[in-house]
Amino acid sequence: MIDLRYVKKLIDILDESTVDSIEISSDKGMKIRISKSPTGRGGLQVAPQPVLAPIIAPPAALPAGRTTPPDGMPAVESEAPRAPAGKAGIEVKSPMVGTFYGAPEPGAKPYAAVGTRVSKGQILCIIEAMKIMNEIESEVAGVVTEVLAQDATPVEYGQALFRIDPNG
Repeated sequence: MIDLRYVKKLIDILDESTVDSIEISSDKGMKIRISKSPTGRGGLQVAPQPVLAPIIAPPAALPAGRTTPPDGMPAVESEAPRAPAGKAGIEVKSPMVGTFYGAPEPGAKPYAAVGTRVSKGQILCIIEAMKIMNEIESEVAGVVTEVLAQDATPVEYGQALFRIDPNG
């Protein structure tokens, strides 16, 4: 049984902190995750958590274009990013959960706007995760046809941030 006073105290602590979410697991198989992000503000998820050994995914399980696996997974070479069916261009996806910033500082010119020609390795944006600013580089050369994320908003792992036309 979950002590609701304990959960309420956790929510209060989270609301007063700069941390976006917390997750607590008990040795009895219970797991509590509380998040204050827009998709789950004040949300509470409780689910039994089976005890499993770590699973290492085969290289084919990495998303297209991902060059570095999550912590604890072996590094593998991956294919170049592919365009989704029905859309022209290649999607640049977020390699992590964090906050998207299109410019180096508020009011500055964005790294990449629609129509910007980018080269492979050029910085497209910054994703802030745990107070660390992570520069996201283009994996292909081409022209930015769409900016799919809004400045200073949360992004999820695998979320499309930009669409780049390699033939542009």
